[in-house]
Amino acid sequence: MKTPTLENNRAKLIPLTIENYELIAHIAAENKLIQYSPSNISTPKTFKAYVEAALKAKYDKKAMPFLIYDKQTETYVGCTRFGLIDWHNKVAHIGWTWIGQQYQGTGLNKQMKFLMIQYLFETLEFEKLEFRIDERNQQSRRAVEKLGATFEGILRSDTLMLDGFRRSTCCYGILKSEWPHIKETVFKK
Repeated sequence: MKTPTLENNRAKLIPLTIENYELIAHIAAENKLIQYSPSNISTPKTFKAYVEAALKAKYDKKAMPFLIYDKQTETYVGCTRFGLIDWHNKVAHIGWTWIGQQYQGTGLNKQMKFLMIQYLFETLEFEKLEFRIDERNQQSRRAVEKLGATFEGILRSDTLMLDGFRRSTCCYGILKSEWPHIKETVFKK
């Protein structure tokens, strides 16, 4: 499946490629940008490896990675992806999302998530969307809750972090049947 370009008045999600990833290299280098992730994007070498892993998952039809473009500031500000795509069961995750610190809290995340959720349910006709977030990451947990996602539980000590810490992961979900209500209440404004 080809990764589409998704766009509204505020956000534009462009397929991530080996040719364009350097547009967000300066964002990837920000300190503590992905402190709750088991990934390392802090150097040009580790960032390129991160992109190559995302593109391999895309090739294997398990991911659709995007660059995030903020139309308000006319700037590339980060990346996100659909991942762990299960085409048979019609379940996918949205994650691996990071946005430059100066663009956080501006409404951009909500607008790009709308594009992704709408595409997943209305175009791909998937049945479920999942988010998995480090239990300690209160900012991301609140953001996902504001999108109307339901807390489904905690996977205890399930992910090894770079510093050797074993994190517990909070699982959230949105069902296709819940999307029309969420679309009208959370995203109508």
